[in-house]
Amino acid sequence: MRYILDNPEKVLDLTWDHIQLVGIAILIASAIGIPLGILINRVRWLQLPVLNLSGVLYTVPSIAFFAILIPYTGIGKTTAIYALAVYSLLAIVRNTAAGMDEVDKATKDAADGMGMTKLQRLRMVELPLALPYILTGIKIATVAGIGIAVIAVVIGGGGLGRLVFDGIRTQEANPVLAGAIMSVLLAFIADFGIGRLALLFRRDLRASAERGS
Repeated sequence: MRYILDNPEKVLDLTWDHIQLVGIAILIASAIGIPLGILINRVRWLQLPVLNLSGVLYTVPSIAFFAILIPYTGIGKTTAIYALAVYSLLAIVRNTAAGMDEVDKATKDAADGMGMTKLQRLRMVELPLALPYILTGIKIATVAGIGIAVIAVVIGGGGLGRLVFDGIRTQEANPVLAGAIMSVLLAFIADFGIGRLALLFRRDLRASAERGS
């Protein structure tokens, strides 16, 4: 804490860099992962290969994955963002598919009976009901991404990893602890904030169902 209080501007700048890295990666992963989750819910034979591929990519060590991407995306934030987006796919795809599975068949039939098209049913019925599950997947991906992003500094990605690696290089514990504390704090805020949002949606859906019954 002493290091954070003595260097507030530096710590805040690196924290903002970290938030940007993870935030952009999660947006990209969500833009890809949510449609993929919907697709594998509709086309069942795709479920196993898509989830297996996402799982395999998730197990690749981050340093190795950075090295694979560097020839194509160069050194810097772009490579870090792409890698984080890939690591975030598994949780988002899996939870989206699970959320779509949880939509009651009777609810879908009622939407069809109202004359909704498949797209309207997806947009107005299925996605809102699956949203708590999707948010849970985004929460898991975000918390994991905050931890993985610390390694991004080795390819010039910036973020809180700079404090950690500067402390290791100079053999000072305070920068390492400052980077670790801020990373844990970001992870806690993301876990609590997104988890709370998912809980609110679940409560709203439960209240709507009770009013409907």
